[in-house]
Amino acid sequence: MTEQHPRGVYSAALTPVTTEGTPDATLFVTHCQRLLAEGCDGIAMLGTTGEANSFANDERRALLEAVVAAGIAPDRLLPGTGVAALSETVALTRHALSLGVTTVVMLPPFYYKGVTEDGLFAAYAEVVQRLADPRLRIVLYHIPQMSAVPIPFPVIARLRAAYPGTFSGIKDSAGDLAHMEALVEACPGLAVLAGADPLMLPLLRKGGAGCITATSNLVAADLAFVFRHFSDLNRAAEVEAAQARIVAMRNRASRFAQMASLKALLADRTGEEGWHRLRPPLLPLSEAERGALLVE
Repeated sequence: MTEQHPRGVYSAALTPVTTEGTPDATLFVTHCQRLLAEGCDGIAMLGTTGEANSFANDERRALLEAVVAAGIAPDRLLPGTGVAALSETVALTRHALSLGVTTVVMLPPFYYKGVTEDGLFAAYAEVVQRLADPRLRIVLYHIPQMSAVPIPFPVIARLRAAYPGTFSGIKDSAGDLAHMEALVEACPGLAVLAGADPLMLPLLRKGGAGCITATSNLVAADLAFVFRHFSDLNRAAEVEAAQARIVAMRNRASRFAQMASLKALLADRTGEEGWHRLRPPLLPLSEAERGALLVE
């Protein structure tokens, strides 16, 4: 079996928004540095939690440039580069590579539904062929509840056979532990990353590689502890306590709209008011919801 990569705890980082509605690069860099200091192995920026599909490609490029310019190592970044238009997916991925960022998280093209396995394979294959860069590593992004385009096992197998080493992982955000465990079994060496915080621990016990999760914006230290000590019987009680805190925070952040709740909780923790803002169509919590969330 080849070594899994990426491996560890990656935060699906929230994106702060300025009063003008643009990504706040300064606050975002501060947040990324804080997440790494708290134990994250890397930052999976510009994903679902980061509101990526609400931002234009030039905004996405500028934010990635700001993070790299701030001194965060490119090999600790997993930006989302998959969009509906194949040519734009290629352009975003090429931009990441130009900055030294070699691993990206890539949604399938998601506008057309019911596409065939051949069509899905062809879309990913054409991205790889157009880029023709041996450094490229792709983490597939399986989130059918949002994309409505699942990534079937046969497509994963074909891509890995056709482009050895390129398709290095998968973020499974469907919330089905049995599906993640089946991926581990069916795809030796593939880094299977849980997209839901509470599922990282049971997935690790089945050979999973870690997580890319939203609640890590608030419980990075606990997730890092679980990842590093889940197999240490001498620290089993501490692992279970950390896992309980992870589950409790995930449940708390899911009571109302998740991204708005995470931002409200982060604003409350840090005192950074910029976290309250989201880009429409997503909206902040109402005053009543925020009050209920913060008194828990």
